[in-house]
Amino acid sequence: MRKPEKSRSPSNWPSSLPYLRSPIYSPSLTQAHLTAIRTPSEALPSFPSSLLAGPHTNVRITPITDPAHPAYKQAGLFATRDLAPGELAVPYLGEYHPSATTDLTSDYDLWLDKSADVAVDAARMGNEARFVNDYRGVPGRDGKRQNAEFKEVWWAGKDGKGEKGMAVFVLPAGKRAVGRAKTVGIAKGEEILVSYGKGFWDQRRDEEAGMEAGQL
Repeated sequence: MRKPEKSRSPSNWPSSLPYLRSPIYSPSLTQAHLTAIRTPSEALPSFPSSLLAGPHTNVRITPITDPAHPAYKQAGLFATRDLAPGELAVPYLGEYHPSATTDLTSDYDLWLDKSADVAVDAARMGNEARFVNDYRGVPGRDGKRQNAEFKEVWWAGKDGKGEKGMAVFVLPAGKRAVGRAKTVGIAKGEEILVSYGKGFWDQRRDEEAGMEAGQL
């Protein structure tokens, strides 16, 4: 397993977690897994791997102090400048691993390549993207959905090689977007919010129901 690099971490980064500037590989990954994630796909948007290295100055980890926020006393990710519709906001870094080694309690695990059985988990190490919250219940978002999304990408190296990865993107402007909404997807100071998906919340409710049942 490649060890995390010792590198400068962003403000409000937890001292107990390694800050990553590139992905880490689980020793459980086989050569078949590695070949799959290192095989180029024209379907994926391509970006230079140099963008992986942080800290990333266009986002900021910020403690949540509003008691009405679902992540109260935790943290969220906020834009430090206006982010354009469709823009790559920040790479999502963590440990690449096969699903057989999935930590079922992790809230930071995303499929990287489901057909190849490879996921990326930022529970124990990662970068700023691990602080992206779900939009549900966030104050001030009545009638609004997320303003960002997770998307697979291709990180292209200088040597012509590369690998699949995950990143957080600003949602594209809708067909009905007018005025400022055409050029600004997430405004400076606004929280970057995604949808964790129905499956995530269904599992969370099942876990909470099981805990309550165990306390009866």
